[in-house]
Amino acid sequence: MALNPPSNRLWWKEPIHGIELAWIIIAFLWGLFMFFFMIAWHFIGDQNLSTETYRLQPEAFVEKVEAFAEEYQLMDENGEPVEIDGVPVISPPAGGDVYMLGRLWEWWPILELKKDQSYRFHLSSADWQHGFSLQPVNINLSVHPGLEHVLTLTPTETGDYGIVCNEYCGIGHHNMSGLIRVIE
Repeated sequence: MALNPPSNRLWWKEPIHGIELAWIIIAFLWGLFMFFFMIAWHFIGDQNLSTETYRLQPEAFVEKVEAFAEEYQLMDENGEPVEIDGVPVISPPAGGDVYMLGRLWEWWPILELKKDQSYRFHLSSADWQHGFSLQPVNINLSVHPGLEHVLTLTPTETGDYGIVCNEYCGIGHHNMSGLIRVIE
């Protein structure tokens, strides 16, 4: 019970103050602006990834990735394969196809790409649904077994880029990561 209840309990019939009306109009117009620009950004934003996706057997994709890794394995000056924590580092030719496999609990292999060169990324999962979130850039995909997702990426800055799984995939999910290195 209020200390001083309003004399008219029908609050929606009370007159609207000018400042309240102004804020309601501003909020409504901003909502319309954002609604229509969501559509516009789809076409003019250059932020939409390719929707190129193919069905395949997970085992067939695993074979593709392993053949890709074997063909483009980076070697050190002694002719030994370069690995980071037991994961091979792959250096594909600039402008070529790149294959990455999501599986419990890693993105495999590690890629070494050249700056300002475009690559066609082929992503799939061997087992569960995984997330491919490329950090710190804003690329985020859900990767499913049985589907090969293809997108074109052009790294514009050198450095190490982490890949994080952002789809819960089991007990080791918090450790699932990968790496892309971009060099000159």
